[in-house]
Amino acid sequence: MIKIPIEITFLGGTREVGRMGIAVKTEKTQLLLDYGVMMGKPTKFPLHIAPNDVDGLILTHCHLDHSGALPIFYIQDEKPLYATRLTLELTQILIKDFIHLSGYYLPFEYLELRSMMQNSLPTGYHEKKIVGDITFQFLDAGHIPGSCQILLEAEGKRILFTGDFNTSKTRLLSSADNKYGELDAIIIETTYANDDHTDRMELEKKFVALITEVVENGGSVLIPAFSIGRSQEIACILAAYHFEYPIIIDGMARAANRIMMDHTEFMQDPRLFLDAVHGARWIDGWRDRQTADRKPSAIISPAGMLQGGPAAFYISKLGKKPKNAVLLVSYQIPGTPGHELLEKGTCVIDGKSRDVKARVEHFDFSSHCGASQLREVVKNLEGDPMVFSVHGAEGNCERFARWAKREVGLKAVSPKAGDRFTI
Repeated sequence: MIKIPIEITFLGGTREVGRMGIAVKTEKTQLLLDYGVMMGKPTKFPLHIAPNDVDGLILTHCHLDHSGALPIFYIQDEKPLYATRLTLELTQILIKDFIHLSGYYLPFEYLELRSMMQNSLPTGYHEKKIVGDITFQFLDAGHIPGSCQILLEAEGKRILFTGDFNTSKTRLLSSADNKYGELDAIIIETTYANDDHTDRMELEKKFVALITEVVENGGSVLIPAFSIGRSQEIACILAAYHFEYPIIIDGMARAANRIMMDHTEFMQDPRLFLDAVHGARWIDGWRDRQTADRKPSAIISPAGMLQGGPAAFYISKLGKKPKNAVLLVSYQIPGTPGHELLEKGTCVIDGKSRDVKARVEHFDFSSHCGASQLREVVKNLEGDPMVFSVHGAEGNCERFARWAKREVGLKAVSPKAGDRFTI
């Protein structure tokens, strides 16, 4: 049998973090893996691909840098969209909010989002699907609830797209599935190709000890956290350590909680998760929010980088007093209020940039592989796969490709947007 090459085109997410998009094409079929946006003014999209040329869309997880541009394909067409059931439900609330905040700056509206959801096909882990002459299945990615890696097979070849993944178990999620078998190509995220994360148990103990210290001294702790994944993990950590003081959850994290409570099969410890979200007080409206910090408490609230959301309100209250604390639990992109707070100790309060008197600390609760984990994955690959490093900024894609070539002896590249390769 003659093996026909498979074509991989990189549309975005190359040498950058954001607007992820990859097209995989055989002689008969073309699938699109993710199609996200890069937030900013203006919003940036992946390179264009004609909807008529796409036979199906596959989504690794709900974050907007992977999902935010998908409704473009539903302006006139009806393409099947494959993702886990939980990812689909979470994607709907994120894109709905994205449309609400961005309005006429986007090339699609709620109608296209509705069409996208109507054409979605919930797919479970290890459930094989066939589109044209391409077979694919999902593997657990360990990144956020519902996230997946995509393993494609066509023309006798096997290609893996890791999406965002984490090979470390957390309080919320199991580690990523790494039983890939022989591969001909791997498209791997390299967000932290140059950094390792602090040991999780050590980080958790320091985190809970600091919150306990602040609360016992009469202060409150603001924990700005992403609505999906990080907010729930922080709640699970506090529950696992039997934190006995009030825990408050606000913002879109509440809607995410409601959805996840119906899909506890995606959680590493469903009982811990349910105990964590049931044990917290959920803020119900503006009036409730204004009185939230009357008692010393831990407040988990979006946005994770202090870009709006209820967290911006809470820091205006808590940031003025040194007895309080603000604990940032995710990477802070340069230019965001969270990054300014970390670097300069300032934040916009009451419309003016002011020094924050509350204690400010950063805890690296990452949901991505660190450098050592990424290298371990590549060292353990079976076969002789070509390595494509994507989803990394500040030279990380190029750095990781050089390492894979030099240390493991694999053919490795860090593609640019528009680059096309055959396997």
